Amino acid sequence: MPEIIQPRNGERCRVSQGKFEKVLKSKDVLALAFGAMIGWGWVVLAGGWVNSAGALGAMIAFAVGGFAVVLIGLTYAELASAMPLTGGEHVYSYRAFGMGGSFLCTWAIILGYMSVVAFEAVALPTVVEQLFPSYKVGLMWSVAGYDVYFTWVMIGVLGAVIMTWINILGIQSSALLQKVVTLLILAVGIMLVTGSLFNGDTANMEPLFMDGAKGLLAVLIMTPFMFVGFDVIPQAAEEINLPPKQIGRILVISVVMAVTWYIAIILAVSLALSAEDSSAASLPTVDAMSAVFGGTWAGKLLVLAGIGGIITSWNAFLIGGSRAIYAMAHAKMLPAFLGKMSPRYNTPVNAILFVGMLSIVAPLFGRKALVWLVDAGGLGIVVAYAAVAGSFLVLRRKEPGMPRPFRVSHPAVGWGALFLAVGIVLLYLPGSPAALIWPYEWAIVGSWTALGFAFYLWSRFAHPDEAGKIVMQELLSGHSDLAEPTAN
Repeated sequence: MPEIIQPRNGERCRVSQGKFEKVLKSKDVLALAFGAMIGWGWVVLAGGWVNSAGALGAMIAFAVGGFAVVLIGLTYAELASAMPLTGGEHVYSYRAFGMGGSFLCTWAIILGYMSVVAFEAVALPTVVEQLFPSYKVGLMWSVAGYDVYFTWVMIGVLGAVIMTWINILGIQSSALLQKVVTLLILAVGIMLVTGSLFNGDTANMEPLFMDGAKGLLAVLIMTPFMFVGFDVIPQAAEEINLPPKQIGRILVISVVMAVTWYIAIILAVSLALSAEDSSAASLPTVDAMSAVFGGTWAGKLLVLAGIGGIITSWNAFLIGGSRAIYAMAHAKMLPAFLGKMSPRYNTPVNAILFVGMLSIVAPLFGRKALVWLVDAGGLGIVVAYAAVAGSFLVLRRKEPGMPRPFRVSHPAVGWGALFLAVGIVLLYLPGSPAALIWPYEWAIVGSWTALGFAFYLWSRFAHPDEAGKIVMQELLSGHSDLAEPTAN
């Protein structure tokens, strides 16, 4: 029979057979967040950034955008160190705003996580085309004008099955994959940067600025989306075997590393290729690698690093999404089966399977439909960012004495993070350059909102007041892998 423990609130609870294992060290955590942030975007988009704003303009845009994300990251760092519990945002926002605020925040970020996981199952077969251009055979159908081929789908499905299984096997297997692949990406990235410094030409960087403030803004509005991923650290907080203060520090360090990475890649591309060559290239970063090393082999190596970025992002968001779903299910905000822990692997197995199944079926819908999903998911992530910044400010006022092992020096950081997060949210609204596409992307947002509202009402009526008891139990015990409280 499972052991009975007595928390300080006087309610009994049963320990689950499966429990989160504290096994992640500092290198694991850093690889988890940094690998999530660098993804495939730097391979596809770096040349476009240079063409939009000029070499120096693009670097300045990423420096400014990176500073904004650091502010948001600092609010996360303080809260993650104060409440190192699985689900991260779910717990912070509950403590600050109650069930309604917590549901909104966590439901929003789950959309973001699931959209990225689904899209990576589409990105993988798309990138494989760079290595094997003629591998697509067996036309099945078209979705939104995108032709879906059998072999293309199978690559995505196979990748999804493997990623899901690795995550079910345990956080250690996921962390090992993340470390190894992140190191490979770093090695190739360093090759590109050092090669361009030695073999590139500063004359290629002209013009340093393009299209004035408009060009700089065009790059700046993209930067927040390139840094999404540091927030997976709080989701897996109970699996991190580090002092809480160090968790906060690593979170901030991971954001700074990602800012440095993107600026370095922009510098490398602008040194390696002239503006004309960059504009003519389908993948300027790949062409830059080939140019500085004088062979197409180098470009193919960089494509492999890009595939590595897909894997690290996929892995990290599968971890983050499954933990967020588990946290809501454990608090009776979602059906209980999503809160099941594997007694063998100590992972939230059903939540992982749920997210994994989405990525398994995602390739059937083609690339264009999944782009709509990712754009809609981006809105969910920045809504969660705003909620976390708001939680930071509310808890500073309501609970000034709460232990904060990593403490931000001034609450003004929270106001800056909130202002910037709300500003990013506004970029999704009609009339903005990054506005969601009507009706497709807004339909996704509306459908997800309606589904969430239905679950919220179900939770309120089926399990009144239970969420608060469970979250309080988690805060008092320092664990979210306990069964729900029962009366004496």
